[in-house]
Amino acid sequence: MRQPHLSDVVLFAAVVEAGGFRVAAQKRGMSASSLSDCIRRLEADLGVRLLNRTTRSVTPTEAGARLLQRVRPALGEVDAAFNDLDDNTQRPVGTLRLNVPVPTARFVLPGLIPAFLERYPGVNVEVAMDNTHIDIIAAGYDAGVRYEESLAKDMIAVPIGPRRQRFVAAASARYLEKNGVPQHPRDLLAHRLIGHRFESGKLGVWEFENNGDIVRIPPQGPLLTSSQDLEVGAALGGAGIIYTFEEYLRPLLEEGKLLPVLEDWWQAFEGPYLYYHDRRHVPSPLRAFVDFLKDEAA
Repeated sequence: MRQPHLSDVVLFAAVVEAGGFRVAAQKRGMSASSLSDCIRRLEADLGVRLLNRTTRSVTPTEAGARLLQRVRPALGEVDAAFNDLDDNTQRPVGTLRLNVPVPTARFVLPGLIPAFLERYPGVNVEVAMDNTHIDIIAAGYDAGVRYEESLAKDMIAVPIGPRRQRFVAAASARYLEKNGVPQHPRDLLAHRLIGHRFESGKLGVWEFENNGDIVRIPPQGPLLTSSQDLEVGAALGGAGIIYTFEEYLRPLLEEGKLLPVLEDWWQAFEGPYLYYHDRRHVPSPLRAFVDFLKDEAA
């Protein structure tokens, strides 16, 4: 086995992350054929096939997936080291890679990212939406966003977005006129509930709280989905009761398109956190973003 070129390893990771040669080549400012040649050279140097190529997709082989899992953290450190050659506290450069839940991407980041990019023109931001709990370091991200109960103890956590949030229950007037208005969470057992299933396969259990009394209801009803938009649309159409982040429903409640249900039982919880590894070198774009969040919270 010949010693492979580091640049070829970087390009291999880029192809996998982009899901194909054409998109990866565009991001790298090179032709797809040149990029393909680099990957073939890497495979020849290693003596193993790294990618499964079809007319529709490009995916890593088992060997390619193992290699990518091992080299991603190292490539992140190399990238950070190069970035720091041109770094100072006033002019960070490079790419900030974030892994965030869908609600954060939809309701929190739009109010932060434009101002952050304006303050730090040398920084680019890549955001991946993912509601599952992944190893952000192994996956090649600088930081993630999760809620406190999901944070590992070896992570540094910085508040991002609203510090208090709520789940709210609601239904259309048509549904409530036909099925009645529940007065207690246990009444929901006799109602049609719109459930949420996470990408991990776990069912979202509804949890209500009032003066220390907690009631958990596994939603049973006509619809179970991982799509928040479909859940909201179904509630608007009268399919049942929905229980989700307040941000999804607030405009509809204000417009009267949905009506609140069990308002005294809506569960409040602490807002999300940006988190990153406390033993990893912190690249300049991430340091800049952390400083920006602290300034916003001041």
